[in-house]
Amino acid sequence: MLIAEDLLLLMYDDESGKPIVGSPGLDYALAGAVLIELTLLGKVDIAEAGEQVKAGRLKILDTTPTGDAVLDQRLAILAGKPGARPKDQLGKLSKKLRDEVLARLAERGVLEADKGKVLGLFPVTRWPAKDARNEAEIRSGLENVLKLGTQPDERTAALIALLSALNAVPKVITDAVDKKALKRRAKEISESEWAAQAVRKAVQEMQAAVTAAIVASTTAGASSS
Repeated sequence: MLIAEDLLLLMYDDESGKPIVGSPGLDYALAGAVLIELTLLGKVDIAEAGEQVKAGRLKILDTTPTGDAVLDQRLAILAGKPGARPKDQLGKLSKKLRDEVLARLAERGVLEADKGKVLGLFPVTRWPAKDARNEAEIRSGLENVLKLGTQPDERTAALIALLSALNAVPKVITDAVDKKALKRRAKEISESEWAAQAVRKAVQEMQAAVTAAIVASTTAGASSS
């Protein structure tokens, strides 16, 4: 399972099949998850001062295919624009990403594609859970870290950092008594030395892109009113 797949399972309600967070946050978070995965696989990195690529920009380390279509398509996008700002690439990485990942999960029998119409006119697809075992395992790992204080592995920490950036931790761990403590623990993990600097940078870039998109949409709405 990809980190993006784990994230998407958590972000869709098992019963209604609807996302529990809105766009563009979820789509940028999925793109951030792919960027993190490629970083963990040693395919891309974030340049530091003194390197050929400007500090803070993407550098491509290895373009050899991973064998996963979702990752390889996005790796090709990044390879075509070396030296780019990570947040400037998230929009491209997120294009059709959610649909691709949802379809994959449905093909595996994890989710169900429930097609219908809104008001009897507009086609819509819901994605309720069909086999919740994978999601239950993911949630158990998150709860062990966030509620019991166990040390996370890189993938779990990455997932927590993405959820924290989306402000979605209380929506995933719903039975926690102290929501503030839960969010504080998630924030501590996302800001700690849980992974390489490049991986943490990918999360920060995703969060910056989400914030910028929200500000832009708010400004556009205010201008048109």
